[in-house]
Amino acid sequence: MEAQLTRTQLVRWRAAIFAIFTASGLSIATWASRVPAIRSDLGIENSDIGIMLLGMGIASILGLSASGVVIARFGTRQGMLGAMVIFAVGVALIGVGTNLASSVPLVVIGLALFGFGNGAVDVMMNVEGAAIETQSGRTLLPLFHAFFSLGTVVGAGLGAVAAALRVDVFAHAVAVAVVILIVAVVAYANVPPREGAGDPAADAADQPGWRQRLAVSLAAWREPRTYALGVVMLGMAFAEGGANDWLALGVSEDHSGGPALGAAALMVFSVAMTVVRVLGGPLVDRFGRVATLRVLSGFAAAGILLFILAPNLPLVFVGAALWGVGASLGFPLGMSAAADDPAKAASRVSAAATIGYVAFLCGPPVLGFVSDHIGLLNTLYVLVVLVVASGFASQSARPLAGAKVGAGHRPDHG
Repeated sequence: MEAQLTRTQLVRWRAAIFAIFTASGLSIATWASRVPAIRSDLGIENSDIGIMLLGMGIASILGLSASGVVIARFGTRQGMLGAMVIFAVGVALIGVGTNLASSVPLVVIGLALFGFGNGAVDVMMNVEGAAIETQSGRTLLPLFHAFFSLGTVVGAGLGAVAAALRVDVFAHAVAVAVVILIVAVVAYANVPPREGAGDPAADAADQPGWRQRLAVSLAAWREPRTYALGVVMLGMAFAEGGANDWLALGVSEDHSGGPALGAAALMVFSVAMTVVRVLGGPLVDRFGRVATLRVLSGFAAAGILLFILAPNLPLVFVGAALWGVGASLGFPLGMSAAADDPAKAASRVSAAATIGYVAFLCGPPVLGFVSDHIGLLNTLYVLVVLVVASGFASQSARPLAGAKVGAGHRPDHG
């Protein structure tokens, strides 16, 4: 049984997880915004950057996969602290390798640490966010994910300023790493230990051994609902990741809009997604998860189809906006559904998040391979199929019997 928190403790816990989501987004945008400078300073080619990205993606998947073991062994509170230290060190090493050592292997090591730490913390911060929803009785995970998006916006903006002022990658990366470490320490102090998250109990004799906790964690992978929620999250993660990597190129080349309009269309997608994540919680509490997911999957499918088939650029931009609206809440609502039973929330959220994040990381490269054979716009029909499948699987997000009212737990009848 979890101890009841005071309002002050809940507010501080919520603020700490908001900060972690923001820091994760900040770190990712810091790397992405300085890729041109890193390539120039190291004298490498785009193919080398591609290999680096592949290594980072593999490390991220390893971090995702290891998160369940970390939660079982150390709990999410200590796990998040350790993971944030790892990816902060990774960010700093990217800067050291770029400017001080001029070493591609050192940058690769930095990216591996960065990917592993971020992958692990992605799962754990969602476990905590889902637990806050349960305590608060309101849908909050979309707002947490909006703060991640805010972090990417801030990171991209700082990267643009650093590039314009010719601040070298080392100074920029180390400054961001220090900010991440500060956030990690302050957040750790404000996240309450919770038995349901595997955190060490005050009386260790009352807590199961970590191997027993690991067995409970792995049990989530034997539950059919985990995979049904995984389909919901996989479709929307594919849609989001596909847009991040290919939408701008589709506008620039396939719709002949040029690079500037390509970037603008991606901004429209991102703004639409962020706005719905900020405002979506009350809508979910009003209409329920299942209805919301079904409507949004329809928006996503319609938006992608319009993006593919639009005869002019204004309609392409409308399609990008609908695409962003539709893809906005599938992932966070899947997390909410996985956390309906607080006693098993950590293991179920970890499993569902792993499925979603693997799709987010692996999906775009798969689309790139397919597009070499059938063209980019034709490849996007794959996303239409996946978001429709996500809508059909949305019944799995229906609240479990006896789940706490709130946090998207309005009875779903559809």
